[in-house]
Amino acid sequence: VQLQASGGGLVQAGGSLRLSCAASGRTFRTYGWFRQAPGKEREFVAAFRWSGASTLYADSVKGRFTISRDITKRTVYLQMNSLKPEDTAVYYCAADDNVILSTMGRSSAYDYWGQGTQVTVSS
Repeated sequence: VQLQASGGGLVQAGGSLRLSCAASGRTFRTYGWFRQAPGKEREFVAAFRWSGASTLYADSVKGRFTISRDITKRTVYLQMNSLKPEDTAVYYCAADDNVILSTMGRSSAYDYWGQGTQVTVSS
């Protein structure tokens, strides 16, 4: 199973981008978005249940980023608004069927990962 992440790019501070993540031919129970800036560890951004039952955001993106899905396209989105230079990173989507609620924010809970898409926010 492959996850395909796309939608990254270069945007000015205050702008918006929408990232997409699709798995080949299936959906997963839980999806997460993580990011990694140069010289830093990978950090949690957002996660949710495909059912819509639970959604979790990192404090740093709460109110600016929204995770959602398109059922017909089997695609998960990360809408990023009011972008800041500190949002610059490679963004990864992750998915798994066996993530328990308390671990949705942990990268180690996910077995399937996309290839990453670069987001650069200029000041």
